[in-house]
Amino acid sequence: MAILKILQYPDERLHKVARSVENVDESIRSLVRDMAETMYAAQGVGLAATQVDVHKRVIVMDVSESHDQLRVFINPEIISKIGEEECEEGCLSVPGIYETVRRAANVTVRALNENGETITLEADGLLAVCIQHEMDHLLGKVFVEYLSQLKQTRIRSKLKKRLRETM
Repeated sequence: MAILKILQYPDERLHKVARSVENVDESIRSLVRDMAETMYAAQGVGLAATQVDVHKRVIVMDVSESHDQLRVFINPEIISKIGEEECEEGCLSVPGIYETVRRAANVTVRALNENGETITLEADGLLAVCIQHEMDHLLGKVFVEYLSQLKQTRIRSKLKKRLRETM
């Protein structure tokens, strides 16, 4: 297993749309293991393959407090959305930035698991938010794009300044 490099906003590669996985084989299972290790090492609750510059429709997440309930979604699709709520979100690709985003309160998602089996899951709360957030990455969208242009500009400036200071 390996810890992968997480792309940082506003890296243009975060805007690539991910391709469907044709076959859940050992290379995909290896990617899932590496993504999970990367997510846990970064103390995140979700990670999309797009964030590690692999443009395939693969997501890992674990919203449990014990960090031992890994969920894998390959080729996920939301088949229903109910309600609406606002939740503060952060992102491993936008470190240190937390903003309120409006999303569906409940979602039903269908995907393949790491064994290539079809799963269907109804989710609410943090899990529903995480599913929607990570699926946005697969579409080339970062959560800050739900914010006003002014906030987006401020965030980009802040992150660019932080990057310059670390060089």
